[in-house]
Amino acid sequence: MAQKPDNKKSAAPAPQPKSGAPAPAGAPKPVRSIAAQVHPTLSPSGKELRGIVRIVGRDLKGQATVTKAIQSIKGMGHNVGQVISVAVLKNLNLSPKTMIGELDEAQIDKLEVIIQKPEAHGVPKFMLNRQREVIGGETRHLSGTDLVFAQRQDIDHDKDIQTWRGYRHAYGQKVRGQHTRSTGRTGMTVGVLRKSIAAKAGAAATAQTGAAAQEKGAAPAAATAAPAKKAEKPAEAKK
Repeated sequence: MAQKPDNKKSAAPAPQPKSGAPAPAGAPKPVRSIAAQVHPTLSPSGKELRGIVRIVGRDLKGQATVTKAIQSIKGMGHNVGQVISVAVLKNLNLSPKTMIGELDEAQIDKLEVIIQKPEAHGVPKFMLNRQREVIGGETRHLSGTDLVFAQRQDIDHDKDIQTWRGYRHAYGQKVRGQHTRSTGRTGMTVGVLRKSIAAKAGAAATAQTGAAAQEKGAAPAAATAAPAKKAEKPAEAKK
């Protein structure tokens, strides 16, 4: 039995706007590329991972572990950073494989407190970088911009009281007793001046010897030419 033709008209496709025409009101905006869809980066443990974490004035990569991140801060180093990281992992109940980008703001604040006062969290005092300071006599540990500022103050103090170290700092020379004959040269050093002076003296000496040789060679020629002129005068007188 033949099927009856369907008299219902198929729905016409919706007109698509031209490239230059504005989209109708209420229409969803098309995504230009896949890169525009931002997805949060996840760590191996499944937590959201931040790309950059700022601790003690330094931007650290979120993919680094807590130990590596602490050791990369100025003033920490390998040994002190290792001891402080152990205290951080213990106080925050973290795994050694925890990445620094997984920490939330509260955990980062606690981490900064431990870094600023490590002696209060089990770090021995002999590992601190400011032993019995000149002003105040306090033993503490500085990091980041605080350490840079303290070092500048120490150098300025040496310059003000006119110590030998301050004198060497003022003239930009080495401070710790190193040799400076072949290294640490700045500007026109004595060794370079001696070489240039010796080269100029050698050139002047060769020029003088050449001029003296020319004068000696011209004198005999003039002496041989003089008798010939004297011999010509008697012949003219006879005529």
